[in-house]
Amino acid sequence: MLSNAELLTDRRALRRRLTGWRALAILAVIVAVAAVGLAAARDRLPGGRHVARVSLSGMITGARSTLDLLKQVGESHNVQAVVISIDSPGGTVAGSEDVYNAIRALAAKKPTVAVINTLGASGAYIAAMGADRIVARQTSLVGSIGVIMQFPNFAGLLDRVGVKVDEIKSSPLKAAPNPFEPASPAAKEAMAAVVGDSYAWFRALVQARRKLEGPALGEVADGRIFTGRQALQLRLIDQTGDEKDAVRWMEANRGLAKDLPVREWRRRQSMGFSLTGVSAGIARAAGFGNLATTLERGQLDRAQMDGLLALWTGPAGQ
Repeated sequence: MLSNAELLTDRRALRRRLTGWRALAILAVIVAVAAVGLAAARDRLPGGRHVARVSLSGMITGARSTLDLLKQVGESHNVQAVVISIDSPGGTVAGSEDVYNAIRALAAKKPTVAVINTLGASGAYIAAMGADRIVARQTSLVGSIGVIMQFPNFAGLLDRVGVKVDEIKSSPLKAAPNPFEPASPAAKEAMAAVVGDSYAWFRALVQARRKLEGPALGEVADGRIFTGRQALQLRLIDQTGDEKDAVRWMEANRGLAKDLPVREWRRRQSMGFSLTGVSAGIARAAGFGNLATTLERGQLDRAQMDGLLALWTGPAGQ
């Protein structure tokens, strides 16, 4: 049986060990956070004269991180030109308008070309029109010029389960349509007017930026999707090709110096003090870029998809 003196000695030794482990844990967190910060700074602020690549992928919502990044690229003295790399089915109409305006402001400062990879539809095509030129692969999917508003209707289901939703509102069209009752003709008419006005804006933008009139405009603005080859014939894009072709065009037509490196600029991710965020930073610092990207995507907030959508909902958009 241990004496009181021995017990006291053991407790003090245990306390010292716990203190050491705590110190190591704190140090590990500090190192991980520093790795996240260094990796993020390295990815967002490339040095030396170069062509910046800004990627637009997934749902376009006009996120502040995207708009801030486009502004930073425009203000960088090292950036000589910009490639907007697009792979997106679109997003909200207002968000796409914000990104379009930001790219127009960027193009006023730097030569800017949009490159559509697999998909550049609806709101993504709005964004692409902000650039000086649009390049797409021959098999890219381009277009889907239109606006949609969708809303569920659970009225039949509620009737089956015997649930009724009562409401008090100031006027018949307040909060209409809603998912708890069939949409009234007046509500459908009001929503159709909103969709129609936004579509008119989209169509006018295509008309102005792509120099299309009359039947040529009507042919491309009925909501259909086109391949890159079809889009070239319809004047929705300027050339088929890839990022290298976009850079060569800027070298030949915008005075861009030859053989500048193309470097990725990344959006600032608000990942916070999460285990996933720290793990992503460590993975990127260690050179495991694909793993880091997967972890980072899992941390992104879900896009706010309320309101009008400029969105292609075909197979690639699911």
